[in-house]
Amino acid sequence: MSTPFEPVTSRQLVLDSHAMLSYFEGEPGADFVANALGMAEQGGLECMMTIVNWGEVYYSILRTKGEKSAQEATHVLDQLPIEIVNMDMNLVRSASHFREKFHMANGHCFAASLAQSQSCPVMTGDLAFRRLEEEIQVLWLK
Repeated sequence: MSTPFEPVTSRQLVLDSHAMLSYFEGEPGADFVANALGMAEQGGLECMMTIVNWGEVYYSILRTKGEKSAQEATHVLDQLPIEIVNMDMNLVRSASHFREKFHMANGHCFAASLAQSQSCPVMTGDLAFRRLEEEIQVLWLK
């Protein structure tokens, strides 16, 4: 089976909240996220996620399934080989520029900002990222 990483030259990958929610819900593309996490576990890939996107995962599960499920999911998320990146002024400034230019949700802009700062792709299935394909590399969930 081919992996989604063949065109990627970076050893780093940003996961957005859509990718992680797909993983938790077993939605299409969950296997690609699982593959990335497996590569990260073996040391072949560094997976990152912003604290903003972590919050989006928590919020989405809280809203749809309640507090207990949200806590369980984020406990699992915290055990995965994903570096949760706090935002500094440079990342916030960059995310603000993405938001002003592309009129996108904050979470998307923070994921894009991190990907741009690390010169690596962002993994997502959210079609809103099509607007960013000239600015950052997007690795689409299949």
